Amino acid sequence: MSKFTVGIIGSGAMGAGIAQVVAQAGHPVCLLDKNAAALQRATSGIEASLRKLAEKGKITSSDAEAAIGRIRACSDMDLFAECGLVIEAIVEDLAVKQAVFQDVEAVVSDDCVLASNTSSLSIASIAAACQKPERFIGIHFFNPAPVMQLVEVIPAVQTRACLAEEIRTLVQSWGKLPVLAKDTPGFIVNRVARPFYGEAIRILEEGIADMATIDWAMTELGGFRMGPFTLMDFIGHDVNYRVTESVFTSFFFDPRYKPSFTQKRLFEAGYYGRKAGRGFYDYREGAVPPKPTRDEALGRQVLHRILAMLINEAVDALALNVASKQDLELAMTKGVNYPKGLLAWADELGLQNVLTTLDDLYHEYHEDRYRASPLLRRMVAAGHTFFQHGAPVENRQH
Repeated sequence: MSKFTVGIIGSGAMGAGIAQVVAQAGHPVCLLDKNAAALQRATSGIEASLRKLAEKGKITSSDAEAAIGRIRACSDMDLFAECGLVIEAIVEDLAVKQAVFQDVEAVVSDDCVLASNTSSLSIASIAAACQKPERFIGIHFFNPAPVMQLVEVIPAVQTRACLAEEIRTLVQSWGKLPVLAKDTPGFIVNRVARPFYGEAIRILEEGIADMATIDWAMTELGGFRMGPFTLMDFIGHDVNYRVTESVFTSFFFDPRYKPSFTQKRLFEAGYYGRKAGRGFYDYREGAVPPKPTRDEALGRQVLHRILAMLINEAVDALALNVASKQDLELAMTKGVNYPKGLLAWADELGLQNVLTTLDDLYHEYHEDRYRASPLLRRMVAAGHTFFQHGAPVENRQH
């Protein structure tokens, strides 16, 4: 059975990566970009990537060439008339995305599904610009799309019933791990992961531990692949700071997501991290990386403070039905490669211990940033755990 054509708008890293995933899954792809040079770079990059996979024996040469043959570089949106699905992967600007989808709707068939790869904008807001918002949905891949398994599927309030499940099944057929998320700021990963950065910076600002020591604590003692400062420098402060600011604003300035002046100053200075040669760390030639203080007691204090904040965020997302328990765990282990799901980690540490850490911080600082999720408090009172035994309390329904 022939597969429907997928249109992809934007041939940057995300658009090209999604095009490769979809083409490898057997769909004809129309990759659209008005910038001819960018489009050429993207198609050349996809071809090189697929042939490299064949050289390494991960796919056959014939499969690589077949996937390459399915991708058509398009400069004219009229070619989207044959598409069954169109995914947008362009600049994170609401007005620009809305305008693009208005143009798309003038071309595509009535039953074509429209999707955005946005990581930070409201799906409902983008859908509102469409004549048929019921066919609109969020499909958020992680970079690099061909490598990262997780895909967040986000129905808007306008999205027709059953479309989210249809897209979830489709994404699974592409060899990915889809999770369903409510249309709230940051969806799952970019919401739950905020304290990994924010609380690490707060510990640094207070002089409790330096960057190298915090990174050492999180990697050596916590098992994270990268420490928060190394990871922020790797992502780039032009991206990471903007996401933090966007989530903070979108949550009506909830102090749990408050950005830091420390990172804002790096952003303002153009010290974006690795790509700029400077960030939290100095990557210029001859620079000597700082050494951590390998004090295990200090390291565990840092780890447990950041971990308690991450767990609290995951618990609160569960309490507010942002995602299911299973999807929350999958999102954090496959989307940002955490060593364990945060809810399972909470069970392991003991929910009472997590609550005590949060309450101690709250009593010390008197900041709403450290308020414990009511669900965590209820579970401790009831003696429940998330996975180990007993019936977990998943939400407020009594």
